Amino acid sequence: MLPRLQSRPRPIDRTTPERSLRRIAPLTAALVLAIASVCAPAQESRLPDIGSSAGELLTPAQQEQYGAMMLAQLRQYDYLLEDPLVDQWLDSLGNRLATHSDRPDQSFNFFLINQRQVNAFATLGGYIGVNAGLVLAAEREDEVAAVMAHEIAHVTQYHVLRGVERAQRDQLPILLAMLGAVAAASASDSSSSGNAAQVAIFSAMGMMQQRQINYTRSNEHEADRLGIQTLARSSYDPVAMADFFGTMQTRARANAAGYYDTPEYLMTHPVTTTRITEAKQRAGQIAAAPKGFSGSVGGSDNPLLPDGFQLPSLGVSADGTGRFEFARERMRVLTANTPAEAVREYAQMQSTGELDDAQQYGLAIARLRDNQAAAARESLQRLLDRRPDDVWTTLALAEAESRTGRTESADARFEALLRQSPNDRAAALTYAQVLSERNSEAAGKRAQAILRPLLAQSADDAVFQRTFARVSDIAGDVVRAGEAHAEAAFLNGRPEQALVQLNTLKQRPEVDYYARARIESRIAAITPTVLELKRQGVRDEDLGRR
Repeated sequence: MLPRLQSRPRPIDRTTPERSLRRIAPLTAALVLAIASVCAPAQESRLPDIGSSAGELLTPAQQEQYGAMMLAQLRQYDYLLEDPLVDQWLDSLGNRLATHSDRPDQSFNFFLINQRQVNAFATLGGYIGVNAGLVLAAEREDEVAAVMAHEIAHVTQYHVLRGVERAQRDQLPILLAMLGAVAAASASDSSSSGNAAQVAIFSAMGMMQQRQINYTRSNEHEADRLGIQTLARSSYDPVAMADFFGTMQTRARANAAGYYDTPEYLMTHPVTTTRITEAKQRAGQIAAAPKGFSGSVGGSDNPLLPDGFQLPSLGVSADGTGRFEFARERMRVLTANTPAEAVREYAQMQSTGELDDAQQYGLAIARLRDNQAAAARESLQRLLDRRPDDVWTTLALAEAESRTGRTESADARFEALLRQSPNDRAAALTYAQVLSERNSEAAGKRAQAILRPLLAQSADDAVFQRTFARVSDIAGDVVRAGEAHAEAAFLNGRPEQALVQLNTLKQRPEVDYYARARIESRIAAITPTVLELKRQGVRDEDLGRR
């Protein structure tokens, strides 16, 4: 299901209506075509019959392309929360569930939306988004796992894919009406034309969501049932789904009294007392089933796996990833409007009781981001004394030490972590970002050396590409910096900009034979995407002003 993007659009530039319109137009064409055309409501559930057209409309590769395009557009307009540590936590949780789903061969891509509303959705290609607000609303990791298992079931049961047929019927008239309204608004000399265009866009998107987002009752029941089974197979509490539904129902009642906004999750996943009761009954049936039905991590209860086959643990235990509380507090800081606001939020929490370790970690991160590195260092040191092997605390303390001039101690902590886990993405990126703050050629080269082992596996990693571009600039490596900047632009939904950058880079005298081969290969790969966007009338407005 789709995130309700129109509920809290993030303005990119409100200086003039015309500029606002130009920034939104590519989102209209690319995002609506990419998402709305493929994420319609599913038809009545059953696995696709032999001869069904649903499985033939889009190949797995095409589904992956649609999902990647959607992710790039969300990233371009700053809807994503991308942080190495919380990404690591979400991937550990999601991959554990996916491995124990009914289709363990299905690839998934899990990502966070930088919104405090409670919501989650699935779309083509196994792309599953979770709002940070859902994690903040959950009382334990099992509840987040329950929602993700539900969304995974929508993918594995083809609920999303089978909605494509109806989307193809609905898409064109709605899109034409929207573009006509945008054209009329842009032709107006009124100072409110930009606002009128936004209203047209969001109204049309609302129409699409109204027609497309609501799964059928049978789809929801099937996703609940299979999600609960996936929870049990993954050694999460199968009752957690009913618990989270109960939390959402309580919020809905509080909303009726004016205390909360209605959780967006309820708009796409209506919760009733009957649904909660059924979820509890299913969980009870699994708990009462003979040993081997609910299984355990690494068990062989998955019907698609041979008896006795042992799955890897994926770095998680029967108690979950062990990182939920710290991940939740880190998200609380990253989703605050400002670091100072996050500090005040923790002060308010502290006024009602003593902060636990995870909350103290969150407060330290808030202070670190609010330029209070000395205060953050002191609290993190006390926390690390109580949790001497905690990687997240160690990384934060090393950051605080570096920013308070204790570079030798900071580097020693980072180097020790990398010796222990040489290919740890979070540790490598955090260290590289700290080195980039020193802005010296030596620091840039050291950061390059730290990141280079991860280069081959980071082609689709926007955070990595941005960081590698920055440290390569500092190191004076013009070629690698240019390549990484182009990859970052592509992953941020700016393929035309990436193409221009690569063509310019290719002309530089520093480019040797091997670099030229890499650059020309990427130009060849990106060009069809740019040509298709131009055919649809989508142009990069920043390039158009040059």
